[in-house]
Amino acid sequence: MHYTALVHKDPDSEYGVSFPDFPGCIAVGSSIGEAMNSAMQALSFHVHGMVADGEIIPEPRPTDQILSDPDFVEDLEGATLVLIPLVRDLGSTTRINVSLDLGLLEAIDAAARQRKQTRSAFIASAVRKELTA
Repeated sequence: MHYTALVHKDPDSEYGVSFPDFPGCIAVGSSIGEAMNSAMQALSFHVHGMVADGEIIPEPRPTDQILSDPDFVEDLEGATLVLIPLVRDLGSTTRINVSLDLGLLEAIDAAARQRKQTRSAFIASAVRKELTA
């Protein structure tokens, strides 16, 4: 599930990210990549808090609906729209079966060892990076 985010950048500021579907959920970053990673974490944290408070998580609104919403006319000025995936940390791991080419698996294991990570941690990290790309 992806939510529309608005990215703003003023000349003497960092990148700022906000979510029309989640008022008060914001993120910042000194680069666009850092801002996207921060936005993914902020969205996950915000939703986690909503769930803990018993609130209902809204379905993502289509981007064209946000663009035509008169409540966001001012927020949309100078904004770049991006889609941010909601990656929820549910607090438990699940064993899965994944088929990979043996050469790719060897490269994964070598990179994981170099970073002092497990294979699972390396793959999870790589997937998170890919989701924000």
